[in-house]
Amino acid sequence: MFNTGMKRRNTVYIIIFTTILLLGLNKVVMVLKNPIISADEELINHDKISSQKLVDNVWNIVRKNYYDSTMNDQNWYRWKHRYDDKIKNDDDAKVAIDTMLASLNDPYSRFMSKSEYSDQNTSINSRIFGIGVNISSVAGKIHIINVIEGTPAQSANILSGDIILDIDGKEASGLSVSEVANLVRGPENTMVQLTILRNGDKFVKKIIRKEIKIKTVKSSVDNKIGYIQINSFIGSTTPNEFLEAAEKTKNTDGLVIDLRGNTGGLLPNAIFIANLFIPEGKLVSIVGRNGYRYDIQAQETDFRIEKPVVILVDGGSASASEIFSGAMKDYNRAKLVGTKTFGKGMVQKIIPLENETGLNLTVAKYLTPSGTDINQKGIKPDIEVQFTEKNIRNHEDVQLQTAKNLLTKMIGQADK
Repeated sequence: MFNTGMKRRNTVYIIIFTTILLLGLNKVVMVLKNPIISADEELINHDKISSQKLVDNVWNIVRKNYYDSTMNDQNWYRWKHRYDDKIKNDDDAKVAIDTMLASLNDPYSRFMSKSEYSDQNTSINSRIFGIGVNISSVAGKIHIINVIEGTPAQSANILSGDIILDIDGKEASGLSVSEVANLVRGPENTMVQLTILRNGDKFVKKIIRKEIKIKTVKSSVDNKIGYIQINSFIGSTTPNEFLEAAEKTKNTDGLVIDLRGNTGGLLPNAIFIANLFIPEGKLVSIVGRNGYRYDIQAQETDFRIEKPVVILVDGGSASASEIFSGAMKDYNRAKLVGTKTFGKGMVQKIIPLENETGLNLTVAKYLTPSGTDINQKGIKPDIEVQFTEKNIRNHEDVQLQTAKNLLTKMIGQADK
């Protein structure tokens, strides 16, 4: 069972693994000190070079580091001199580089201009700017599940159950949850305009984005069942927040861990938390260029959490969330309830470039402990539960209730 006397050693574990891998739907970075890839020492490269040279450098970096050595079954050298003497400025360079990268047919590899790279670094530093709502897609419509207290959304009188019709004129219907989230988020003190549908009435809200300061882990107890929600794996404090949540729920008979909408974060955080439940064996495999494989093993700990576990997942659960839930499922350490996860199994390294620009480049993929490649496939839950419009309207969390019912049965079986 849980032993609070382990906190000092946990800190050592975090230091060993800090900044190994950052995974997410849109902001992903790899700084992995292993035989597959080495770390970059500087986050921003202030060297100034010509825009033509910038294109040449990116071409070479991709040639040497891209995960697929066939370069999407093409001769990469066809791009080497394509733009010679045609690049006049960094805007031209971006067009040329974007065109080269598009030929890889890889949605995660992308060039970042100076401003985009600056925004990337802001995200890596765990600062989130938005309006403060949690959303879900139901029958192709984007519903607001809840509004975070003390946020711009609450000040603007946005309510749970509201439907987002468009964001700054872009129709929300048919977009994924992550796509809508990216449109709603933006630089601090900028405005986003939402068209909202509430009880048949349509109206427009103009909301100023602010930094959303929320803990990544929340917990509660209901009738001997512990509930722990991990909103993101990105925070440097997430491991300690989870330890605090485990302490608060230590007298329960089972745990529901909610990963819905958790789009990823630091791999060390996912590994650290998985290690609390899985004391030995590999927790994830990182497969690099030409198939080189690096297994990350569980570490010895002075305690483990042995109670029954149910994990809630959905289409917004991605990358680091899938590493954790995939390991838990492979070891039969938890049952998964909800809907299929996103299926983000590729790993990107963020590469600082000259002129304060940057490159997110796919350099590896990860496999679950059983060797399963979940990229573009996702992880199927053991019990699939979909929200209906009636559930949303009546504020009924049928996925959570199903998880609690299943956990009660698991606890009963464990007691026999």
